[in-house]
Amino acid sequence: MATQPPQSTPITVSELAKFNGSDPSLPIYVAIKGDVFDVSKNTSSYGPGAGYSVFTGKDSSKALGKSSLKPEECIADYSDLTEKELETLEQWHAFFSKRYNIVGKVVPDN
Repeated sequence: MATQPPQSTPITVSELAKFNGSDPSLPIYVAIKGDVFDVSKNTSSYGPGAGYSVFTGKDSSKALGKSSLKPEECIADYSDLTEKELETLEQWHAFFSKRYNIVGKVVPDN
């Protein structure tokens, strides 16, 4: 259960990439629609080599909307999703919002 109010700390794309589970001293982050979720408490799903580790350290909105585990679809641009895929993306965002704390917002690298 998410326990903290959403944070709006800016996290650049290259900073976000460090939070992919490869460094055990850092939390694990997944971004959806620009919101960065801390999924560290669920390493069995998001840790290195786990089923959903493909989503970590980046904004994977398109892949989540398409229910895809393809690394090439783990991108922030979801502008070409269908209406049904957009609904799926909204459902994932709501699911993550209930379970994980939002620790920041993705911002472009300068």
